[in-house]
This record gives sequence, structure tokens and C-alpha cells, in this order.
Amino acid sequence: MSDITSLNTVPLAQTVAVACSPLGDSHAMQALAEELGLSWLGTVKPKLVREYPVLLYMDDQGLALQLTGKGVPGPVRAEFVTGKMGYRREHGGGTGQLVARAVGLQKTRAELHVLDATAGLGQDAFVLAGLGCRVTLFERNPVIHALLADGLARAMLNAECAPVAQRMTLLPGNSVDWLRKSGPEAADVVYLDPMFPHRDKSALVKKEMQVFRLVVGDDDDSEQLLEAALSCARYRVVVKRPRKAPSVTGPEPATQVEGKSSRYDIYPLKALPG
Repeated sequence: MSDITSLNTVPLAQTVAVACSPLGDSHAMQALAEELGLSWLGTVKPKLVREYPVLLYMDDQGLALQLTGKGVPGPVRAEFVTGKMGYRREHGGGTGQLVARAVGLQKTRAELHVLDATAGLGQDAFVLAGLGCRVTLFERNPVIHALLADGLARAMLNAECAPVAQRMTLLPGNSVDWLRKSGPEAADVVYLDPMFPHRDKSALVKKEMQVFRLVVGDDDDSEQLLEAALSCARYRVVVKRPRKAPSVTGPEPATQVEGKSSRYDIYPLKALPG
């Protein structure tokens, strides 16, 4: 994770710095800053920082991305124990959830190995793991990878979340490289959720998207991702898209599962086991 090159137009080292609150682990964060090649600001208040638009920030609740300056949204974390994911774990819709239907969990009783090639904050992977899948995760942006690793480590400390987190394996590196090296049927299902170019300003309302735009940018290699995924999946490839966005360039999806804001394009390769 030492090669800090963003898919955005601005290098990560000019966009993100590392800091902590008085309740954070300053020694661990300084070491993380050195590992990532990012500036270490020490113990600071995010609203007082002017030199960087984003902080990778540690407080008493763990690692977070925090926009700097006054009047900005709160921190963004990979959070599985509380908040939206905690509620979803306790009250979710089981295999009727859109991502579960897209992967095919209503059609099989087998334990599927799902490769989440663009894991982000791991929310969809956590849902699938909670429904019994074994999930391998890749997140090539090193800052988001660090957030996800922290979230999974905290989930392992929670009695209810630990059995789910144990079914999730976060690997370093780029999923395209792994897919190309692994060969046919390396995973039962390959799941892609690439970042796409935003043209609708209203889509930037969610604070997660505001931060992701600055740190990650767009996934300009979605076509290569899909091609590599199709060569390695045993049963199907699933691509999450905005509901009105075009499909990724390449083969047309055979079917779709559509929600209010998102759509899942499905590329079946063979029938799922019963």
C-alpha cells in the first residue's frame, strides 16, 4: 500500500492528511501516515485544518474520514456494529434484499464464495456475509482500505458481529490483478460496485459520496474490471449501478434487479446449485 496514486486528478498526498483526536492512538496513526506516505498533523481539530480537504482521523470510536473546515458533515467510517449496518443486521430483509437477490441467494442453499472486487466501506459484503456467504474483499485505494480494515477489526470485537466478520477476508492489492492471475472459477460470484462519473449534483448529498469523490475519484477501468470478472466467476457477475446509469461497456447484462436509486446488472454464466 505504499504506492499512493489516486484515480482522482489530485494525488492523495495533496488531498488527505493523517491526524487524531486526544482520545486517538497517536503512535498508531503516525505509523499509518508513514506507511501510506501521507502527512502527519498530530493531534488537531478537523475544523481548524486548512491545508488539506480531508483527514484520515482517529478518535475514540475508531478510524474515520473527516472533511475539514467549518460546517462540514460528520465522519465517515466502515461501521458494522452500530448505525445503519447495525440496524440492517438486526432487522434486514434476509435474502429478499436487493443485493442478495442479485447474487442469487434466493435460488441456492449452497455457501457461495463472493469476491467483492470494489469493496469500499464493505456494506454490501457485510450483508452477504451475514446471509452465509464467504466474502473476499479488495479495496485498492489505500485510505479506504485502511478504513475498512479498522471497521472489520472493531466488528471482530463485538459478539454479534464477529461471526459475520469472520466470513470476510480483506486482501491487499488490486482486484483486477488478482482476477487475471487466478483463472477460471476463482469465485462463485464476482461483485462489482465501481465509482461512476457524477453529473447530477443531487447525488453528492450523501456525506460518504462527498468524501469518496475527493479521495477515490471515478473508476475509469470499469470495462477491464468487468472483463476480468467474467473470466473468473463460476456462476455470475453482478454489477451495481445507479438506477438510470448505462451499463458498463461490454456484454449486455442478461437481467437486472432494480431498486429506487440503484440497479444490479446480472451476467449469468451457469445455473446456481440448488
